[in-house]
Amino acid sequence: MKNRNSLKRHSFLFSFSLVFISLLLVATAQDLLSLENDEGPGLKKPKVNEQILRGIDLIYEREFDDAEDLFRKVIAKSQDKPAGYFYLAMVSWSRLASGFWSPVNVKEFKKRIDRAIEVAEARVDKDGADSYDFFYLGGALGFKGRFELMKGNWASSFFLARDAIAALKICSEMDPDNKDVLLGLGTFDYYTARLSGILKFLTYFLVHEGDIEKGLKKLTVASKEAAYSATEAKTVLLYIYLFGEQDFTKALDLSTELAERYRKNPRFQVLLGVSYIRLEMDPQYREMVSKLRLRSTEASIRVAPMWEKRALYLESIYDLFHGLYPEARSRLRKILDHKDPENDPTMIAWPLVKIGMSYELENNRDEAKKYYDQVLNMENASGAQFVAKKLLESPLKKGEPFIGY
Repeated sequence: MKNRNSLKRHSFLFSFSLVFISLLLVATAQDLLSLENDEGPGLKKPKVNEQILRGIDLIYEREFDDAEDLFRKVIAKSQDKPAGYFYLAMVSWSRLASGFWSPVNVKEFKKRIDRAIEVAEARVDKDGADSYDFFYLGGALGFKGRFELMKGNWASSFFLARDAIAALKICSEMDPDNKDVLLGLGTFDYYTARLSGILKFLTYFLVHEGDIEKGLKKLTVASKEAAYSATEAKTVLLYIYLFGEQDFTKALDLSTELAERYRKNPRFQVLLGVSYIRLEMDPQYREMVSKLRLRSTEASIRVAPMWEKRALYLESIYDLFHGLYPEARSRLRKILDHKDPENDPTMIAWPLVKIGMSYELENNRDEAKKYYDQVLNMENASGAQFVAKKLLESPLKKGEPFIGY
């Protein structure tokens, strides 16, 4: 029974945290040197495109409108190449991942990712396609596969994943020194090795069994050496070490680096706090809570509540791990007393999931289900609907890493 529950949880981990195969190749735009050189990259080593690096940083700092303006300019300069379309789709996905999971944003993402695939396919069907045409095709297919996976469309997701892997492997064969492509290949290696049941069966269609150690090695190389995808590789590794492998020391190193670099992104700040909690570094955890509250006093009127809510949310995670369930609910209800669906929808659905977890951990399954169902009935559940659905299928157990999500 223990092994069966473990396998279920691994499939839960895969279906939720391909982290973000969603953001799969957030960062590989060497093809964009074609904006500066009409010959395209081919096998030449391009100069780092500072414009694209700036756009990537804008996305991680949640400056989505500015990032979108930048990538629209990229498309305007090179309309027949997939890079700009790929990153424009990533802006849409990042909005979804940040909690803005409205029907309008979902529709926009689907339209943009399909356009990125269309442009990339047109490029690879022509003679003289370069390695990054295949790269963007693989990345866009990976995005779409992730989206299908989250909806529970296992078969379509894995056929898309199969095609994504094929494109990424061609990219790697054409340019063996490309370290950016290791993000996608390493992510696939790790998560396909973690599958079980029907999901494991479907991986045979991929002709890709996966390997945990190889996946982690590829992701580590990408995190250190990739020109554009280093940050996303760090993000993927952080989620793996914090919620999968439970190597909290490595998670702390990564969350510290990301939190320091992207100070406007509350998610990295909270994950640093969760790393402290998991390592039982209580003084550092409490200092993190104080820092979040200080940010709320320094921020603008519109942004200040976001930081106070993250402080309460982090405290609720601490409470849940330490069996302080009424205390956790009290903090979470304080968050819900000040809902802001326009600017911070994440702090509506996720606190509801956490309240459900608190009852679940008290062995009050019936009460927990009420909150999970409430999330499923929301118009914008900020991605929490996928976790709520999984929790309805498989009850949460004490000590499970996803308590900290």
